[in-house]
Amino acid sequence: MLDIKFLRENPDIVKENIKKKFQEHKLPLVDEAIELDKKNREIKQEVEALRNQRNTISKQIGGLMKEGKKDEAEELKKQVTANSARVEELTEAERKTEEDLRERMLKIPNIIDESVPIGKDDSENVEVERYGEPVVPDFEIPYHTEIMESFNGIDMDAAGDVAGNGFYYLLGDIARIHSAVLTYARDFMIDKGFTYCIPPFMIRSSVVTGVMSFEEMDQMMYKIEGEDLYLIGTSEHSMIGRFINRRLNEAQLPQTLTSYSPCFRKEKGAHGIEERGVYRIHQFEKQEMIVICKPEESMDWYNKMWSYTVELFRSLDIPVRTLECCSGDLADLKVKSVDVEAWSPRQKKYFEVGSCSNLGDAQARRLQIRVKGENGNYLPHTLNNTVAAPPRMLIAFLENNLCKDGSVKIPEALRPYMGDKEKIIPKES
Repeated sequence: MLDIKFLRENPDIVKENIKKKFQEHKLPLVDEAIELDKKNREIKQEVEALRNQRNTISKQIGGLMKEGKKDEAEELKKQVTANSARVEELTEAERKTEEDLRERMLKIPNIIDESVPIGKDDSENVEVERYGEPVVPDFEIPYHTEIMESFNGIDMDAAGDVAGNGFYYLLGDIARIHSAVLTYARDFMIDKGFTYCIPPFMIRSSVVTGVMSFEEMDQMMYKIEGEDLYLIGTSEHSMIGRFINRRLNEAQLPQTLTSYSPCFRKEKGAHGIEERGVYRIHQFEKQEMIVICKPEESMDWYNKMWSYTVELFRSLDIPVRTLECCSGDLADLKVKSVDVEAWSPRQKKYFEVGSCSNLGDAQARRLQIRVKGENGNYLPHTLNNTVAAPPRMLIAFLENNLCKDGSVKIPEALRPYMGDKEKIIPKES
C-alpha cells in the first residue's frame, strides 16, 4: 500500500506505474482516493474546529453560571448539544470515508523498481543468468510420478479417495528424500545466519490483507468456516505477520528468519499436462526465508537471498537459472522479483521452483510495522524467498539425479540426511 501523501503529491507517477503493470482498469482508483483523502481531511478539520469551539463555549458557560446568568448559559448548552451531535455525525462520516479510502489504497499497486522490465505477463520475463550445465542424458527420463512409482514412493489414487485431486501420499525412500531436502535446507539457512522458526499455520484476516493483494487472496487462500482464520499459502504470511503493530528498535535490524511450514493453496484454473502429478497441488511443504531491514539495505538483501537458493540447488547437482519478473507478472505489493527455475532434462526446459521478492515498505505500512531510528520512526522493507519447496523441488532432484539403471544418486551434501546412502534403488530392480 502506498503512502497517501505520496499518492496525493504524485498522482501521475502512480498512474504511469499502473499502466506499466497493464492494469488500466485501476486508473480511476487514483482520483477516487485523492478525492476521498481530501474529503477526509476536510471532515477532520471541521471536527477539530467544532471541538475547539465546544471547549471555548464550555468555558463561557462556566463563567456565565458564576455570574448568575443561567438563561444565557442554558442557551449556550443547547449550542454545545448541537455541536456534539454534529461531531458524532462527522465521526461516522470520517469512519466511512477512511474505510472507502483504505479499500482503494489496498488495490493500487506498489511502485515497481525502475530496473523491472516492462511486459504483460510471465511470457515476457527476462532470463538473467544460468548456473550449471543443463544436461539431457542418453536415456529417456520418465514422468516424475513414474520415477516415484518405481520406488513404491507415491500413491495418488488413495490420496484422491481420502482428500480429492491435488493431494498425494509419499512413501519410503521418496518420502525420505522429501524430508531430507527440507532438513538440509533448514540447516543451510541456519549456517547463513538465519534464525529457524516454525510459525502458525493459520492467520487472521488482518494479517492476510497486510501481506497480500485481494487478487492473490482469492486465488490462493482457504478460509476456515465460521472463524476469522485462513490456512497459510506460504509461511512468509505468518512470519511477516509476527511483527504486526510492533515498533522495532533499529538495532534489531535486520530480522533474518527461515521457517518451515506446510502450505495450502486453492490453485484455481486449468493446468496443462506438465502440471499433473505433484507439480501443482493443494498441499505442500516449504522452507522459506524472510528479511526485515532498513530501506537502504533491501536491494543488497534481495540479491543475497535469491543467490542462497541458487547455491542450495547447485549443491544438489541441479542446474538452475534466474528470471527477472516483468511488470505485468509482479503481484501488486512487489517492487521487484526474480524466479529461480530448475532444469528439467525430461522436458528439456526450465521450470519454476522458487521466487524471491522485495516488497519495499508495502507490507510494513499495511501491518503498521515501524522502526525507531536515530532520526525518528520509519517503515522497514520486507523481503521473502523460497529456499526449497518439495515436492516441486523433488521433481527437479529426481530428474537431474536419475541414473540409466533407474537408481537415483544422492549428492554428497544430502547424504548425512539420508543415512549416508550414495543412491536409492528402485523396488523392481
